[in-house]
Amino acid sequence: MIGVKADQPGLGQATAGGSFEGFEVEVGKYVARRMGASQVRFRAVTSENRERLLRERKVDLVLASYSITAERLRQVTFGGPYYVAHQDIMVRRSQQGVHTVRDLAGRRMCRASGSVSTERITDGLGIRPRLVPAGSYGECYDRLVAGQVDVVSTGDLVLAGFVRKGGVRILNAPFTDERYGVGLRRGDIDGCEAVNRALTLMYQDGTASRLLHTWFGSSGLNLVETVPEFEGCS
Repeated sequence: MIGVKADQPGLGQATAGGSFEGFEVEVGKYVARRMGASQVRFRAVTSENRERLLRERKVDLVLASYSITAERLRQVTFGGPYYVAHQDIMVRRSQQGVHTVRDLAGRRMCRASGSVSTERITDGLGIRPRLVPAGSYGECYDRLVAGQVDVVSTGDLVLAGFVRKGGVRILNAPFTDERYGVGLRRGDIDGCEAVNRALTLMYQDGTASRLLHTWFGSSGLNLVETVPEFEGCS
């Protein structure tokens, strides 16, 4: 069972027919099959419940814009990363006055529950936007389009998916790296090593490049198509 997001266009989104689609869904299928799975099933996860679902064995892998951080490494073993995204900023298409992360001070910024992206701005850079809580980045997108917040900031692949929905644009002003990893239960070293072998092959055989361009080629982002440096299984 693979945990993916259900409300992040381009990465992981639930369809009307009850299935899931997106870059992370396809990466999950590829990895699982290379690990020997004959059938691949998916379950929706959120930023808040990813660790718990892994711990309770409700999912075996998680691909859900899951940034590798020191705090999370105390709870989860990570394969990969399968992509190094960069934190960027999304605004309404017609919006002016925001050009860099420094311009976020005092502006209404959506804070998605369970995400570490906000802390990179407030704690890491000492910038103080007016935080507006939301349950997910899908909700943040809705609030941005409705004019209830001024900015949304997280990994550029997440933002690029919402650009596909319309009404918003990315500043292309990256200011951090976000290493998206495959989450496994803590201590699953054999699983982690198998994931890394699969990800290496995914880049070598051209699958990674094809998937990146399929889901994000029209977003305007400069996509990285080389194998990321892996975290290491421990």
